Amino acid sequence: MKLTTIIGLEIHVQLKTKSKMFCSCSNDGENQPPNTTVCPICLGHPGTLPVPNRQAIEWSLMASMALNCKIPKVSKFDRKNYFYPDLSKGYQISQLDQPLGGPGKLEIETDKGKKKIGITRLHLEEDAAKNTHSADGKNTHVDYNRGGTPLMEIVTEPDIRSAEDAKLLMQELRLIMRYLGVSDADMEKGHLRCDANISLTDQTGKIDIEKLKPKTEVKNINSFKAVEKALEYEIKRQTELWEQGKPPNQLSTRGWNENNNTTEAQRTKEEASDYRYFPEPDIPPLNLDGKADNAFSLESLTATMPELPAARRIRFAEEYEIGADEIKILTDDKPLADYTEQAISELKAWVKANGKTWTKERNKLNKELTNWLLNRLVKIASEAGGKAYDGKVTPENLAEFVTMIDDGKVAKNIAKQLIVKMYETKKDPSTLIEEEGLTAADSGELDKIIDKVITNNPKQVEQFKGGKETVLQFFVGMVMRETKGKADPQETADLLKKKLTN
Repeated sequence: MKLTTIIGLEIHVQLKTKSKMFCSCSNDGENQPPNTTVCPICLGHPGTLPVPNRQAIEWSLMASMALNCKIPKVSKFDRKNYFYPDLSKGYQISQLDQPLGGPGKLEIETDKGKKKIGITRLHLEEDAAKNTHSADGKNTHVDYNRGGTPLMEIVTEPDIRSAEDAKLLMQELRLIMRYLGVSDADMEKGHLRCDANISLTDQTGKIDIEKLKPKTEVKNINSFKAVEKALEYEIKRQTELWEQGKPPNQLSTRGWNENNNTTEAQRTKEEASDYRYFPEPDIPPLNLDGKADNAFSLESLTATMPELPAARRIRFAEEYEIGADEIKILTDDKPLADYTEQAISELKAWVKANGKTWTKERNKLNKELTNWLLNRLVKIASEAGGKAYDGKVTPENLAEFVTMIDDGKVAKNIAKQLIVKMYETKKDPSTLIEEEGLTAADSGELDKIIDKVITNNPKQVEQFKGGKETVLQFFVGMVMRETKGKADPQETADLLKKKLTN
């Protein structure tokens, strides 16, 4: 039986505003003692009135625009009623039929090319508190610090066809939120959370979503790996039900159990009617057309939008002409991408200062810089518990370092030691070279040393000329010893081979 996987995601993004969604309580509750960043408003005491966080609304509008969502002229808040220990009010202020954005789309890059995933809606709400269950299941502790935190919910269309694509979408979404600066989007800390809706179908050709079997919602997914593994498990489980002639026949909710890598039944899934939505009576509609005095100006927000990951990847390829793999690594870490751009800018200045033409040197030097950055500096910093861009090797110093290698002032074998010392001391390469005596042997001096080594080792010369080419490494070693490691091994080998074959 050939089955097609149908997946849609409900993604929650916790915004990092200074205060909560509808009150002035600190939004730093996760770093404070339990139940200390609370007030009568976020606890839902009678007679209190919510005041919307303007920053949270503006950030949500920016996120909507980043996801190519249509922005309505008017949006409103609604009450979503349900009873649970983590919801002290007995209702959640959310949005039902007039969200801040949607429909839209997000493009992801897969092994099979680019895919566009539809975005149904983006709405803003307040988060619930956090329940912690005891190991024996007899007690539950509730921390209301998180209650009232601004939370964006992004709902996708059922356009996802594999567990891997679901993971890729989540990763791209996290990147976008970090580029916008609206959330740290750390799944392990709960800043980015995902519920996955999945069903299988035996339809062929164009799929009629209305005729799908009831979907299953998978909750408690707290990592990208878990997103992929949970969906893979659910695909396998539902496939087996189809093969038995018992496909799912009702909406249900299952939780992801990381301990045994399975989904577990929790309850039947609620529908919108179960929550008894009605317009929030204490918050007037939001004017998004920019005309009223208190309206939100989309034009102003557009002007402050940063360059997004997809656009940056394209620009890096066009401007810097480095490899696609390197571009992905760089742009997946915004501070690293920023650092790289600063270093390339400094590199350009060094090249011009040395009287060279940047357009001629650009490709070679950009590749050299990204190679040293990704293959050496990132590793050195990581082993020291830091980051390549933590200020110990400034962009200017990295650019000077690459320039000196290109000019032959530092042999590459010495450069490996030099960049470590640069990170450890925060000193520029010129200073360290002078202090440590690491200047590369000049070509005239190297030529004399090679002649001396050849003259002093006639037996090995005969062996080489007799066809024993491995003896070349003996000569390289002798030259390196004479130059105290300042010669470049490859350049030395090339010069030796030329002299020995003449």
